[in-house]
Amino acid sequence: MKLSEIKKILDTVEAVDFKLENGTFVPEHFHVTEVGVITKHFIDCGGTVRNEKVANFQLWDANDFEHRLKPKKLMNIIALSERKLGMEDLEIEVEYQSDTIGKYDLGFDGKNFLLLPKRTACLAKENCGVPEEQEKAVCCSSESKCC
Repeated sequence: MKLSEIKKILDTVEAVDFKLENGTFVPEHFHVTEVGVITKHFIDCGGTVRNEKVANFQLWDANDFEHRLKPKKLMNIIALSERKLGMEDLEIEVEYQSDTIGKYDLGFDGKNFLLLPKRTACLAKENCGVPEEQEKAVCCSSESKCC
């Protein structure tokens, strides 16, 4: 989901609820502790240099049980981030605590925001010789020249 999409949704909802893939909800007293831009400059296993940029929201489950983030407040946080950080209309990545800090893509089911698991992938499939049925399990074959 892009930043422009969440802003349209926030104009139409009465509550900001985040739901995990397993059906559990982020506690309603969560805080958005960070909104930022994350830039990743890296080289993939095929030797291609890449740049990625995402808008990042960090959710924190605090012991502040009286807190409840309203759509307008989140809109204000986003607007401030756009002004102060020059944030573009980027894809949103959400950080939320699980066993470690989990990174999620953001979706919407018509009522709740969905924290969708992010998956690793081989970005150089054409160089790695990975058969389609194996690509989820291993990036590079033992015969490939990329790893």
